[in-house]
Amino acid sequence: MDFSSTALRVLRQVAESGSFTAAASQLGYTQSAVSRQAAALERSAGAALFERRFDGVRFTPAGLTLLRHARSILDSVAAAEDELTGATAHTEPVRLGMFPSAGAVILPGVLTRLAKNSPHITVTTREAGTPALLRALRAGTIDIAVLTSRPPHRPSDGESPRLRIETVEDTELLVGAPTTGRFAGRTTVHVDELVDAPWIATPSSSAEPMLGVWPGLPGRPRIVHTTRDWLTKLQLVSGGFGVTTVPSRMSPVLPAGVSLLRVDGAPPEVRRILLARLPGRPVPGVSAVTRAITSSA
Repeated sequence: MDFSSTALRVLRQVAESGSFTAAASQLGYTQSAVSRQAAALERSAGAALFERRFDGVRFTPAGLTLLRHARSILDSVAAAEDELTGATAHTEPVRLGMFPSAGAVILPGVLTRLAKNSPHITVTTREAGTPALLRALRAGTIDIAVLTSRPPHRPSDGESPRLRIETVEDTELLVGAPTTGRFAGRTTVHVDELVDAPWIATPSSSAEPMLGVWPGLPGRPRIVHTTRDWLTKLQLVSGGFGVTTVPSRMSPVLPAGVSLLRVDGAPPEVRRILLARLPGRPVPGVSAVTRAITSSA
């Protein structure tokens, strides 16, 4: 078998992006070039590595095996490049992926603890939804992922080998509403009052569910604004332009003009914060970041 580092980087990017098209965009290649690299990998491996589907690419067991080794090979190549160029420093890098609101409520405390207790660890972060973070974790482009799950809290990932996933904490889902207007002075709202409410939501896709609308509302919700940016969401709520769902964990960072309401007449919605990594013994830096996250929670 003969695998070039370029082909292995393509393999890793396909795993992270979930499709040949998205991988080509990230790498700056044409889709046909990525497809040719994928076909060459399969010829060299003597096995199908990818299951090509209408919604993207899924790795076969052989593909997951090669991906596992590709991560180690590419990490070794990067380490060799650092040594040869003199870029190696006395620091331990850890790549952390987080769901969007975690950056506001978890990350500052984590970095503060690490600066005090483990100053030799350098953390770089990236933000994405749970499906994208799981792909990045499997591709080896992040070391740890902070994820969320909703009831019934099934395992976040069905691939093999199983990821190491631990619960950090549970947080209740609430409704963020303007402190003026229809819900002024309230601490609760009945679910029936939310049916015709103007919602500020996160755009949905085939891989990502719609966020920002109370789950299980009858009929089609009236969505007036869509945005992925939490600051935009909360400022729109503060201005009286709609309501959105907010994890109770975010209460310390809410802007003025936003109040949190519990929902009556419906079962509580609990979101679980999870910490995921690849199986095996973690390096010391990953263990230190893990401790900092669980301590901050």
